[in-house]
Amino acid sequence: MMRSRYSAYVLKHAVYLLATWHTDTRPATLHLTTDNTKWLGLAIKQYLSESADRATVEFLARYKTGGRAGQLHEVSRFVREHGQWFYVDGKFVAAAKVRP
Repeated sequence: MMRSRYSAYVLKHAVYLLATWHTDTRPATLHLTTDNTKWLGLAIKQYLSESADRATVEFLARYKTGGRAGQLHEVSRFVREHGQWFYVDGKFVAAAKVRP
């Protein structure tokens, strides 16, 4: 599910993203067509299956926007209902600060 949702962001497929977002946390709309973010890669850091119907995925997605590189580091929660997985929500992982 994580990889397919990442691909949907790359391809700007808002319909798929909304369809795979849990109804309790789904936004009304997504404005991907006006977003100039270029996604560069996805790395799954950790996958935890909490039960048959609950999972957590830690990932790192690299991107470029406005000529500047960045990364999105998140721990996402997923649930399975009626045989289908849905994204529930995610928490950003703070970037480690480098000491001089």
